Amino acid sequence: MIATISGCCLSSASSNLVASETTTSVEHGIVDVFVPQQDGYPAIRIPSIVTTQQGTLLAFAEGRQGGDHSENDLIMKRSTDNGATWSEVIVLNDQGKLSLNNPQAVVLASGRVLVMYQRSKLGERNASDGHGPDSFFTFIQTSDDDGLGWSEPRDVSKQVKREQDVTSVAAGPGIGIILHHGPRKGRIIMPFNQGPFNNWQVYAAYSDDNGHTWQMGDVAPGDGKGHGNEVQMVELSGGRVMLNARAQGAGSTKHRKIAISEDAGQTWSPLEIDEQLIDPTCQAAILRYSWPTEGTSRLLFSNPATQSKRENGVLRISYDEGQTWPKQVEVYPNGFAYSCLTRLQDERIGVLFERDGYKTISFTAIPLDALEPTASKPQPTSNGKEAN
Repeated sequence: MIATISGCCLSSASSNLVASETTTSVEHGIVDVFVPQQDGYPAIRIPSIVTTQQGTLLAFAEGRQGGDHSENDLIMKRSTDNGATWSEVIVLNDQGKLSLNNPQAVVLASGRVLVMYQRSKLGERNASDGHGPDSFFTFIQTSDDDGLGWSEPRDVSKQVKREQDVTSVAAGPGIGIILHHGPRKGRIIMPFNQGPFNNWQVYAAYSDDNGHTWQMGDVAPGDGKGHGNEVQMVELSGGRVMLNARAQGAGSTKHRKIAISEDAGQTWSPLEIDEQLIDPTCQAAILRYSWPTEGTSRLLFSNPATQSKRENGVLRISYDEGQTWPKQVEVYPNGFAYSCLTRLQDERIGVLFERDGYKTISFTAIPLDALEPTASKPQPTSNGKEAN
């Protein structure tokens, strides 16, 4: 279908760094974006959000009839006022008695918006390997008019899923990235994990021709302490890429797993634990906010910052390419699960997140000053690097 919509109202840090974090509480408004029942589905989960080149916010999710692999549709809403109000639901793809999962969006240099997602049979966590009718499929859809109209779904399954011994595959969920530096500048990277269930591995699918064709990088080597599952990626200096993954399975700890790619997502260092980033076994979000050439290097990270429950949503900031995360601000103190981050045109940080036991997917916009009050802002030196 072609959809249209009209608007309406790097190594693990030691534990002493965790103790030195500064947490800020700040008042910020919360807007409910996707509301189950009200928006036509018994459940709505798995947020993805991007800011277009025109400043429009596009929020994606799964409109569910039940759980993870129920009769799920790919749905979307738009906002043209930095998240204050949102359009009605638009259904981008409805495959009937099949399940659509794991929306992952990215804005290309041309302004085109690309969203990638999977299709599987109902209730299917482990399908057959190969590329037959009982396997997992991956589709992309694109928009060239700020999310108003969308292309027909295009099947790219054979380009992003290995043929043998892979019985499940999932993008993100969250966002993809475009490399801004290094020899692979312009490359689109979409984070992926693959099964069998309970034996996951993480890798990157990437495109060097604006999403027309795709290739797969190697899986990140394991560390013997569980597996990397749902994953996001962020560009570091010089075109390096860092992955940040949910840790799951026997032997995993309640921390995030990270790895580094020196070749734009083709190979990875072994997974390792980031002891600063505690996690209750959940998806998380990571985003490049600014580069050293803009005065200050900033990475942002959001997740439920506990080791027991999906609650206490926080937004953290790093000035040293993710080696330390010295400051954080509370996003939502109660139930907080999956989240996604975007930089708004007014420079605030947009957070789209599941809250209160998946009752809604909500949005809030947090000023950068909430994370770094004037007195504590890093001071750039003449060479563009922060002073110690």
